[in-house]
Amino acid sequence: MARQRGILGDRPPSYVSKATLAAELDISETTVDTLVQRGVLPKPVKVGGSVRWSWAQVDASLAAANTAPEADPFMKGVSNVS
Repeated sequence: MARQRGILGDRPPSYVSKATLAAELDISETTVDTLVQRGVLPKPVKVGGSVRWSWAQVDASLAAANTAPEADPFMKGVSNVS
């Protein structure tokens, strides 16, 4: 299995694949699917023939999930891990 390239430089790419998103969040691709189903992460969009996530929407969704009083229990647990 080839190693995925991480987000480098001053600016992340506008749209990322599931593999890149999972790698950047240090979670599995299955967890990405679960977080999309729970509404913690935004749904992907089609770019050409590929499924991609808007990095700006992902970042905003995670920020909102971490500040919402009814934050997802999974994300609460993740924030307690050091």
